[in-house]
Amino acid sequence: MIDFYTWTTPNGRKIAIMLEECGLAYKTHAIDIGKNEQFTTSFVRISPNSKIPAIIDHDTPEGSISIFESAAILIYLAEKTGRFLAPAGARRAKTLQWLTWQVAGVGPMLGQANHFNSVAPEKIEYAINRFTTEAARLLKVMNSQLENNQYIAGDDYGIADIALYPWIVPTWAATAKANPGLTMELSAIDRWMSTISERAAVEAGMSMRFRD
Repeated sequence: MIDFYTWTTPNGRKIAIMLEECGLAYKTHAIDIGKNEQFTTSFVRISPNSKIPAIIDHDTPEGSISIFESAAILIYLAEKTGRFLAPAGARRAKTLQWLTWQVAGVGPMLGQANHFNSVAPEKIEYAINRFTTEAARLLKVMNSQLENNQYIAGDDYGIADIALYPWIVPTWAATAKANPGLTMELSAIDRWMSTISERAAVEAGMSMRFRD
């Protein structure tokens, strides 16, 4: 059994999708970041950086282990189940490079673009332009990669796709509203999203139902 600590964010949904895809038994625990529950002593023991998601895997030869950071959790679950990440070689390296691209670039940049466009109490044009421009550039990089590949790292669906999808869905909706011409240019992303959205595990993970 895996205890899964999360909230309704793109990073939280990554792990929900992965758990569903792998068919692992898990119990979901809501950590309401709007109420600062990520800073409670009990959660910090699991996730020292006070960020969701985090898991505790009770089913290991070493006893219970806790893991925080979404990329680390995805790699751990992939290796635990032997799914969505090649064990070695070029396929593994390509998946890990695009996973790293998501956590180092897509997540921070799209998150900041959304913050300064929609959440910040004052409109700071420099910040809005900086992060919106970088978000658009990253979408173009992704589209270029997908023009010649079915999935982000090649022909196989993997943890890099799982990491990207929950970030791209809301960004795509916002971009289509603000700049419909850009989404029309990014037809490969549109095709990728349609393919992934049809997976039952993705639908279940994106729903983020807090259930035992």
